[in-house]
Amino acid sequence: MTHWRNIIQVAGVRSLAEARMLAACGATHVGLPLRLPVHKEDVSEEQARDIVHGLAGAAQTVLITYLTGARETIDFCRFLGVDGVQLHGAMPLSELRQLREAAPGLFLIKSLVVGTADEAALLAAARGQAPFVDAFLTDTFDPASGASGATGLVHDWAVSRRLSQALSSGLARPLILAGGLTPDNVAAAIAQVAPAGVDAHTGLEDADGNKVEGLVQGFVAAARAALGAGSWPGLAKARDKA
Repeated sequence: MTHWRNIIQVAGVRSLAEARMLAACGATHVGLPLRLPVHKEDVSEEQARDIVHGLAGAAQTVLITYLTGARETIDFCRFLGVDGVQLHGAMPLSELRQLREAAPGLFLIKSLVVGTADEAALLAAARGQAPFVDAFLTDTFDPASGASGATGLVHDWAVSRRLSQALSSGLARPLILAGGLTPDNVAAAIAQVAPAGVDAHTGLEDADGNKVEGLVQGFVAAARAALGAGSWPGLAKARDKA
């Protein structure tokens, strides 16, 4: 069973040992970016599957991908054994509906990438997608590289704040905040946006791309304290995992 709670996701791991470190530091979700259009994958698909099985429930595991087809996404999630999938690609609504119907217990996160469209267009897309997903995630577009995630860039948090308010009040869907988050800025980001959770990637790494335990510990502690100061009504919900 996957329970709503204050989500602290750390994306991008290079080994099972690193994934276990993230879980030990308090990360609730570990993200595995695979089948990407821009960035190079940190691990092979077989290594990712071994990480998922090796974690053995110590943290929820989430496939982060740009796939746009329901069947391929479902098959890949089942191969890996993940608890959820974070969709960064432009998956058509018909495919998203098929994904939801075929995998009702899969935790589905849909990204809303700030900088790829104006705020009204992002909200309109979210309104159409909301019936088929469990949560949304705002991230940052990098026009220099064309990357829609793992950019290390902060976007305008006021946009995420307004999206969070609209999603929680009108659509009853939580928002996870990503984009350039670090131990130093995550508390301020949470205070401004009031999200249901946060996601960090490059802001917790050294120059070689390895997660730094001290940075992860600092991020989790700051995020946990800031998230605990507020509340999102949907965090009490749970859904059975098929």
